[in-house]
Order: sequence, then structure tokens, then C-alpha cells
Amino acid sequence: MTAFDDGASAVDPSDGQEREVLAWSRFGDAARELAQQVVDSGWFPDVVVAVARGGLLPAGAVSYALGVKAMGTMNVEFYTGIAETLTRPVFLPPLMDTATLSGKKVLVVDDVADSGRTLALVMETLRELPGHPPEEVRSAVLYVKPSSVADPDYEWKRTDKWITFPWSALPPVHPDVPQKETYGKQQA
Repeated sequence: MTAFDDGASAVDPSDGQEREVLAWSRFGDAARELAQQVVDSGWFPDVVVAVARGGLLPAGAVSYALGVKAMGTMNVEFYTGIAETLTRPVFLPPLMDTATLSGKKVLVVDDVADSGRTLALVMETLRELPGHPPEEVRSAVLYVKPSSVADPDYEWKRTDKWITFPWSALPPVHPDVPQKETYGKQQA
């Protein structure tokens, strides 16, 4: 199984688990459909905030689809591996200048609300900014899991499976990590 498959689900041969697979070929459609939900709701953001890292590509695609050029990023670490997390999500530097969100309508975008704890932290932090908070903060995610403690305002799909995203399907290109796959094919 690779993120280049066109199927919506596949069995991972490494562990036999069925996975939800978002292929690059479906990602653009998913982001546009999510953006359309925002427009159809009658609400429109002034700023799109990506939850990094997983939300970077979805947020960029949604902001392009909406025509919103103002973007920011909140770096949060929670997952350290498949089904492995820290005790709680934490913000990582560099930190966004949240003062610029004063009086704005903010759309927070992430790839998935799995436990929902990362999304909940970001939403709570933005809604409770001291001084001059945003006018309104809403959230949009590609996927929501049934166990999520956060209920996003906009979602593309619900699943209870582990999700393989095209941007994180292969191991990092790093000198300390052996590269065994290239575009889903075993190297000779």
C-alpha cells in the first residue's frame, strides 16, 4: 500500500491493518470540498491558520481555494508515531504572532482530528487570547475520528481507521533513515 494508490482504503502489508488512504489525486478535491463547505455556511475567514505539521498542506490548499492570502501557522507536537503520543499536545517554536488576529475571523485547518486534543488546544488558545482576541474562530479538518474530543465546524470525511496521507506515507529523506521505497515501488 502506498499513498499513490487511488483507493480510499487499503490493507498495509507491513501490519495487516486496514488504512484510510488519501492519495494525491484525491487531496485537491478534498481540500476544495472542504473550502466549499465554508463558503456554503455563509461564513468567510480573514485568516487561515495551519496546525503544523499535518495541517500545512491542507491549510494551504484550502486558503488557495478560498482566495485567502493571510495565513499563519501554529506548531504543535502530540503524535510521536503511529498511536504513540506525548502526555499532552505542546506548542513548538517558532510561535505565531497572535496579536495580528485581533478582530479577525480565523479558520484553523488540520489534517485530522484523531483524539482531537491538538485541535482543542489550538482552538482554546486562539479563542482565549488576552487583550484583543479574534472576532471568531472556526475549524476545518480533512478527517474526523469518532473518538475526537473536538467537533470541527467543517469536515471532509469521518473514519475510524488509521489514515495514510500522501505527504507522510514514506519515511523521511534523511541520512540516518534507509530509503527503501521510491514512489511506492521497491528499489532494486
